[in-house]
Formats: sequence, structure tokens, C-alpha cells
Amino acid sequence: MTPPWCPTSRPRSRRRGQTAIPRPNRRLQANERARGSRGLSARDTTAVVMPIKSFQTAKARLAETLSLDARAALARRCAETVLRAARPLPVFVVCDDPDVAAWAAAHGASVVAAERPGLNEAAAAGREAVRQAGFAWVLTVHSDLPNAGSLGSLADEASAAVIVPDRHHDGTNALLLPTAGPFTYRYGPASFAAHRKEAADRGLAIRVVERPDLALDLDTLDDLREAGIDVRGN
Repeated sequence: MTPPWCPTSRPRSRRRGQTAIPRPNRRLQANERARGSRGLSARDTTAVVMPIKSFQTAKARLAETLSLDARAALARRCAETVLRAARPLPVFVVCDDPDVAAWAAAHGASVVAAERPGLNEAAAAGREAVRQAGFAWVLTVHSDLPNAGSLGSLADEASAAVIVPDRHHDGTNALLLPTAGPFTYRYGPASFAAHRKEAADRGLAIRVVERPDLALDLDTLDDLREAGIDVRGN
């Protein structure tokens, strides 16, 4: 299952104090060029992208199960879990919500403004920001993974495209790609198969990694039960 992407209205201009898209990191670019001779690991040239919509409008599909406040709190907790799992990799949060931008900046993440609506568009914007910052690999991960463990081990796989499916082998919960070269994100129904085909069509080697801690995302009441989340009183 793939989390819905429901962007809020984009501000007409960047608010004062909101983090801008990072400028190219010349040091990282130089490091990548010298990676083979200097022995840098894949983690040194990998960054994480997290597209996050407004916490206040998150998890709309759970509206009949959880209250608005409960859904917002759940979305925030899950995002914090994924953010912790990403450390020490740099994190780029793609959003169009000022509250999410402030949250991300407060947690040390770079903020990328989502200029166009849609999850695929947000993922592409994040990948481009990571490329401009000098990273060779981008790991795009959903923010609603309640059991997420270390993402660094996925960065260690950075010799091929890595796809981590959801527990139903329908959605794509994490996707590691090189930042160079064309790639069209295919989030939506059956994105696991669609991303495998896209990677193959682009001539990328593909590795499917099964990660139980990343397989569960939260879209349905059954997902909440699987995660052990008590919905009584919510």
C-alpha cells in the first residue's frame, strides 16, 4: 500500500526563516569523485528523502477509525520514527506545509519546497535537491512506517537500485536510486512492480530487499492492528 499524497495549498512565497533548498555541496561532490581512491563508503554519498504532507490532514483513510487529532499525532510519531531511523544519513524533507517545514528544520533536516502537487513530483523534487547537494545516491522513504529501523544498511547496498516493498508486495516503502540519470517515480497502485519495470527500462541493476521493519505502513484499520496500535477511545 502506498500512503496517499494530499498536499495542502502551497504558500505563494517562502516564509521568513523557512529552510531553502540546499546549494550544491562542493565538498561532497569532490568526495564522490575521489570515493574509489579514498575509500569512502556508500553512506558518505547517500541522503534520505522524506515526502511529508501536512500532519493535520494526514491519514484521511483512517478518518472513520481515528479522530483528526489522533491521526495528526500518529503521523507525527511515525515521521519522527523514520527520521531517527535515517540517522546519521542527511535527511531532506519535501513538503508544502509551514508546520511540517518548521518541524523538519527543528529536527535538523533540510527542507525542500514541493512546487507541484503529487507524491511522484515530491519524490522527484527531493531527488533533484539531493543531486544538487552533491550526493550520488538518494533513498526515498515513506514517513508512515511505525517500525522503521536503521536505514543506513540500505545505503550500504548502493551498487544497484534497491526496492523495499510493503508487506503485500504492492507498494514501495523505500527506494534507493543513483541521483544521476533519468528516472520517473511510479508511486500509486502496484508501485512495487512499476518501479521494478522503470528501473529495468532505465538499465539499472535491481535488488529487492525484504525488510520486515519497513514493510508495514499505516493506511487501514488492519494496518493499525498489525502495528499493535490501540484505537479505542480515538
